[in-house]
Amino acid sequence: MGDVMRVFVIAGEVSGDMLGGAVMAGLRELRPDITFAGVGGPQMQAQGLVSLFPMNDLSVMGVAEVLPKYFHLKRRIREAADAALAFQPDILLTIDSPDFCLRVAKIVRAADPAIRTVHYVAPSVWAWRPKRAVKMARVIDQVLALLPFEPPYMTAVGMECDFVGHPISTVAIADADEAAAYRAGIGAGPMVLVLPGSRRGEVERLSERFGAAVALFAKTHPDARFVLPVAPPVVDLVREKAAAWPVQPHLVFDADEKALAFRAADLALAASGTVSLELAANQTPMVIAYDMGWISRRLIGALLRIDTVTLVNLVSETRTIPEFIGDACQPEPIAAAMGQVLADPQAQRDAMALTMQRLGQGGEPPGLRAARAILARA
Repeated sequence: MGDVMRVFVIAGEVSGDMLGGAVMAGLRELRPDITFAGVGGPQMQAQGLVSLFPMNDLSVMGVAEVLPKYFHLKRRIREAADAALAFQPDILLTIDSPDFCLRVAKIVRAADPAIRTVHYVAPSVWAWRPKRAVKMARVIDQVLALLPFEPPYMTAVGMECDFVGHPISTVAIADADEAAAYRAGIGAGPMVLVLPGSRRGEVERLSERFGAAVALFAKTHPDARFVLPVAPPVVDLVREKAAAWPVQPHLVFDADEKALAFRAADLALAASGTVSLELAANQTPMVIAYDMGWISRRLIGALLRIDTVTLVNLVSETRTIPEFIGDACQPEPIAAAMGQVLADPQAQRDAMALTMQRLGQGGEPPGLRAARAILARA
């Protein structure tokens, strides 16, 4: 390895760009002589990356969206791989977006096996499709994992793997006094967050059932107040759907008010996803509910290898968070579980505190831990 360390880095979506910005800052702190090239968004560009092409070119989800862009993506894969090889990096660092990143890594590995390959974010093989790790091991030397139980799954198929902490461990939560003042302004009864998802498909599928569950809960808790923080991509859809609910929630659009609501709430009804970790960071007890389209439900149901999809349950090794997934996603049991959690939230609070501790809260920030792990094995 020469005096100057060269890293070619690729991220394909907003969450990957945030991870990339943090790990680049960590690498620069530990190795000031480092130089970067690759593909990334504003966070990575703030660390000095000149992106080969706009990162948004890679943000496509699902088969229906990918097909029209297939040839464009193939061209971008080849372009990124050629640029990586021309840069002659010590390390190819790919971040999430496995469909794109691992194809680039495959071309680079075939052309120059001496380039070390590192992938940031382990595939969730503990949940489903375990063969993905085997496939990945053909082109990746080292994986940086966000969850503490992931490394054994990666090392079992021959990759090096380091748990580097989850970005949720550094998320800023609202000031306690400001949250208390906000809570007082909402009213005396229980304050319930309603979180039907941030994607159109989720909101379409879940909204009616969440509205019905909230209405049932309001019958047994007539003084409850419902607050619905709205994700920017679905503002109009949520406004339209919530207007038809039997009980009207207070809609929140402002990011600062959202942070206050997460900290102040007594209970949340949330779609499955990383939002459960956001709630855990705020110590807000929750009930998780989710449904997929009929085909996805059958396929994923058949492939799933775990008895819970909620990360707080998995990381804390408890099952304190009730979840209603697929066929079980029905208003009556959801509302009943909301009442039970509100009445006795302590077991959940303990599990959430343990989860945050295990994800690295209070320790070194994940970006710096990831940078150390990369350099330790380089």
